[in-house]
Amino acid sequence: MKNYDDIINLPHHVSKKHPRLSMEKRAAQFAPFAALTGYEDEVTKTAKITESKLELRK
Repeated sequence: MKNYDDIINLPHHVSKKHPRLSMEKRAAQFAPFAALTGYEDEVTKTAKITESKLELRK
């Protein structure tokens, strides 16, 4: 803790310029986004193809 002794007891910074976000808005920042549109459809399609090609080995 020697490295942080100068800041460890400082109060948490609260911006005077930017109001705090509501919990809903904060959560929305971390919610998954659709960067890969159609990805789930492709995964499902591939899973169906794979399931139909399953073979039992003897």
